[in-house]
Amino acid sequence: MTLFPCPSQFQTFRNLLKSCIAQRDLITGKALHALYFKSLIPPSTYLSNHFTLLYSKCGSLHSAQISFHLTQYPNVFSYNTLINAYAKHSLFHLAHQVFDEIPHPDIVSYNTLIAAYADRGECLPALRLFGEVRELGLGLDGFTLSGVITACGVDVGLVRQLHCFVVMCGYDCYASVNNAVFVCYSRKGFLNEARRVFREMGEGRIRDEVSWNAMIVACGQHREGLEAVGLFREMVRRGLKVDMFTMASVLTAFTCVKDLVGGMQFHGMMIKSGFHGNSHVGSGLIDLYSKCAGGMVECRKVFEEIPTPDLVVWNTMISGCSQYEDLSEDGLWCFREMQRNGFCPDDCSFVCVTGACSNLSSPSVGKQVHALAMKSDIPYNRVSVNNALVAMYSKCGHVHDARRVFDTMPEHNTVSLNSMIAGYAQHGIEVESLKLFELMLQKDITPNSITFISVLSACAHTGKVEEGQKYFNMMKEKFVIEPEAEHYSCMIDLLGRAGKLKEAERIIETMPFNPGSIEWATLLGACRKHGNVELAVKAANEFLQLEPYNAAPYVMLSNMYASAARWEEAATVKRLMRDRGVKKKPGCSWIEIDKKVHVFVAEDISHPMIKEIHVYMGEMLRKMKQAGYVPDIRWALVKDEEVKEDEKERRLLYHSEKLAVAFGLISTEEGVPILVVKNLRICGDCHNAIKHISAITGREITIRDAHRFHCFKEGYCSCRDYW
Repeated sequence: MTLFPCPSQFQTFRNLLKSCIAQRDLITGKALHALYFKSLIPPSTYLSNHFTLLYSKCGSLHSAQISFHLTQYPNVFSYNTLINAYAKHSLFHLAHQVFDEIPHPDIVSYNTLIAAYADRGECLPALRLFGEVRELGLGLDGFTLSGVITACGVDVGLVRQLHCFVVMCGYDCYASVNNAVFVCYSRKGFLNEARRVFREMGEGRIRDEVSWNAMIVACGQHREGLEAVGLFREMVRRGLKVDMFTMASVLTAFTCVKDLVGGMQFHGMMIKSGFHGNSHVGSGLIDLYSKCAGGMVECRKVFEEIPTPDLVVWNTMISGCSQYEDLSEDGLWCFREMQRNGFCPDDCSFVCVTGACSNLSSPSVGKQVHALAMKSDIPYNRVSVNNALVAMYSKCGHVHDARRVFDTMPEHNTVSLNSMIAGYAQHGIEVESLKLFELMLQKDITPNSITFISVLSACAHTGKVEEGQKYFNMMKEKFVIEPEAEHYSCMIDLLGRAGKLKEAERIIETMPFNPGSIEWATLLGACRKHGNVELAVKAANEFLQLEPYNAAPYVMLSNMYASAARWEEAATVKRLMRDRGVKKKPGCSWIEIDKKVHVFVAEDISHPMIKEIHVYMGEMLRKMKQAGYVPDIRWALVKDEEVKEDEKERRLLYHSEKLAVAFGLISTEEGVPILVVKNLRICGDCHNAIKHISAITGREITIRDAHRFHCFKEGYCSCRDYW
């Protein structure tokens, strides 16, 4: 059988194959490939290459490999296509291996491999290839330079050198090269340099829509929302094509500056322009409302208006839900619904849903997601999924599982180490936390501001004042990282926990910016720990000026007055709170047993097994007292004349965390560790009681409160009573 009896039929077949490639139509493409194999025409390298390209574009790597190996006379295009397919699947060693097999690689071969390393952020391999191109005299083009600049984006010094080379050799006539330069500048915080490159592009009239979109995003990332909107208006005024990418870029700017009002106005304009139903724009709108509107109501409305939501839209919905602890169940539902609609989760899907599992403190669901991620064929960026798993296991109290994932990772980046350092810090294992930080420095992995938050937090939780001050100074002097509000809060916490309240207050007074509610809340917590009521009043008043309807300062100050038996002041604070309509967040604790979450509040009587729990706690109280436990009735926070001592003991016995622990102990087998989560700070009496319970039962009991983990074992707590 001859497939092409005349040239016009060959042309038709070729056009049909090209159409399949453009539309990612794998089914029709496979039918054409089968027809091609059955024909009696001589082998065509041209057609074989395009079948390889089809499979590569459709993500079918195995078929692309077979198609390549069946090509009888492969040329440089054949090799380039397979290199690109390997690079898309993060198989860089195979991509480089194929590259080395090319008899005479051309500039496209080099550009493809350089672009692959650029996507991966690997600077040195890209630079080596760039050097080879220059030595061979192949002739650089815009793709070569934009790729190598992007690959070196982490090193501003290298970007500056490459920028000089671009200008000196006249390659600044390429819009793609200039775009890569100013994107690198903006990502590293050099917005003025990015502006200058963008302005000079205008003088040479080489700006394209990508340039405008990238500059809008850069302004948004640097909280220059007005400038970003101004750039958009200038685009419209000049008659430039405004597409979905432009719209999404402007939405990113509104999101970065938390400008909900401006974003809503822009949303209205998009509805008039007909862009609101576009998936790309829709994901930007969902991101805007989830981060700026304080909930997901508007996000759901946007989602419902998108006729055919794609994987990115689903991921954005999952991500939005995972930002709110009380909506994490909705995030899991979105993940399952996405799969029911025929979408295979990618790396972003797993990162987002793992975040939801972290919020729920649900290790069982987290392990299911982990297993699904291992079974899934995630084509790229698996390191991000592993990073999320490390953070998830840490937040679920399974720090050893987190370390196991960390140790089995083929590669680590800054986020990997940050997650593990933070996990150890939250569990009070400061030795391992600081060891990892030193390992980070030895491996020349540059720490960022988040790294130092974790390191300072580890020092604060363990009272290492001198070490904390050393790392705080190192951040500024060695790594040129300007401390932000979170770093100052860590230093206030570090000094406050150690009883150095005056030094902590001095940090607030000498900060280079006005202190916010976080700083005053941290100082207030330290005052509560050390019973400094006078300074607590000052901190609470400052806190309330910034957030008058936040219940935390009222509750903390009232409890401090009650602990000091200053009942009139405590009543005054409660009355002020009531008059202003401020409601206290109810304290509760929960535990997951057999994939079901059980929630308890103080003196709970609603649980089906509450009678068994009360009986167990009565027996446990007797054993605890025999072991030397003395109830700390100060934590009952009621007047002596109002409630008798035995009633205070009874109230302490039925705190939510004790009820959850008791239920966990009677519902699980001997020796099984249990994890209880509390939405507020654990009380002092519960902390002491659970130490005794862990010794009596021989169980490992972990409490995750609003601040940290307390791992109780054999009568001791991981915090060493420093909390």
